[in-house]
Amino acid sequence: MRWKKPPLSVTILACVYMVVGTLGFVAHLPEIQAKNAFQGDGVWVELVELVAIVCGVFMLRGHNWARWVALSWIAFHIVVSAFHTWREVVVHSLFCAVIAWVLFRPAAAKYFYAVRVEPHQ
Repeated sequence: MRWKKPPLSVTILACVYMVVGTLGFVAHLPEIQAKNAFQGDGVWVELVELVAIVCGVFMLRGHNWARWVALSWIAFHIVVSAFHTWREVVVHSLFCAVIAWVLFRPAAAKYFYAVRVEPHQ
């Protein structure tokens, strides 16, 4: 069994998720180390970053659930940014709209529903 190649837009978005998740994880790691590992929000922040990495990896593999979790991930950021500034809400909302467009346009939908292609023998 071979994997169908993802559309370029899905590949780029998946890579962005993996990079953002990795950079966020590394950037927030000192918070956990400074706060005795399980105190505060540091662990939850790290889990959210790991979700981004997992979404990126599984979007590249064509798992339909990963695109839904990826969209939920950015929607979660809209909710969290509502506790900060309106500018953050607007920026995250624009990112969400672009991500939704990339993940749910016809080429992406076809990819996520027809990932595994049997080789011709």
